[in-house]
Amino acid sequence: MHQSVKLSRSFWICAGLILSAVSAVFSGLAVADNPNERKIPPAASPLDPPGGINSAATLAGDKDPKPEINPRNPKAPGIWVLDFKFTDPRIVKVDIPGRGQRVCWYLKYSVTNHTGEPRYFLPEFELKTQDRGTIHKDHILPKVQQAIVKLEDPTADPFDPESGYLRIRNSVTIAREPIPVSTMGGPNKPIHGVAIWDDVDPDAAKYSIFITGLSNGIALADPIPPATEQTVRRKTLQINFKRLGDKYNLKSEEIRFVPPAQWIYRATDLQLGAVAGIQPVGKPPAPEKAAAPGQNKPN
Repeated sequence: MHQSVKLSRSFWICAGLILSAVSAVFSGLAVADNPNERKIPPAASPLDPPGGINSAATLAGDKDPKPEINPRNPKAPGIWVLDFKFTDPRIVKVDIPGRGQRVCWYLKYSVTNHTGEPRYFLPEFELKTQDRGTIHKDHILPKVQQAIVKLEDPTADPFDPESGYLRIRNSVTIAREPIPVSTMGGPNKPIHGVAIWDDVDPDAAKYSIFITGLSNGIALADPIPPATEQTVRRKTLQINFKRLGDKYNLKSEEIRFVPPAQWIYRATDLQLGAVAGIQPVGKPPAPEKAAAPGQNKPN
């Protein structure tokens, strides 16, 4: 009798330990970062205006966060920068109406806002082949986005990408609402998106993707003759990749990130007179002036 009681007690103790371990594993999976994502924190650039970047210390987990200060003038207000996560570019083959079967590249990403105020993310994604010199703008391709959502978010209806858990947006729909504020110690509120290219040079093996719209940082450069107006440069994230393997049988796992990521100031087509229209506090653009895909957008 006593032996059976001891065995029963031992059984339930072991069962409890196993259940606790399983629960801990699944709990950890629920809160852990995606191991395939690469996190790019805000960082200073030499051309940043005087002041601080308002999210740098918050990301580091400081108990008393202070902004990253530009030593030229620590009292200036500085700029804001959003957090960016991405997975390495992937390949998907899709029959596009009017174009036939295309080999499309896509970059799945998320944006998080630790700046203290809601910010509009009006992105521009440009892919440049460093060894071929070609430049490719991302496109809004609903058929391709449906295929990507089917691969990346099985909880979603492919015909309604924003129905799923990730609610994957494209470069137009992600700009409709501000990126909500995430606070240190509280839950993050990432917004997920995808950039798509269907015309990447197949002979290229080295690539850079430039992402503009993650910051309100602006710098002006002297005009290059025969131009007479100053060149507008915007704070831009540059991430680099290389292709491994055979170009005729390209696979997603053969596209590899080449660190480090860089925050740079890059010349844009934005005219000097439009600089005043860039809203450093994240105000939305007027609805009647919303830019079409691939065009310059106010920040």
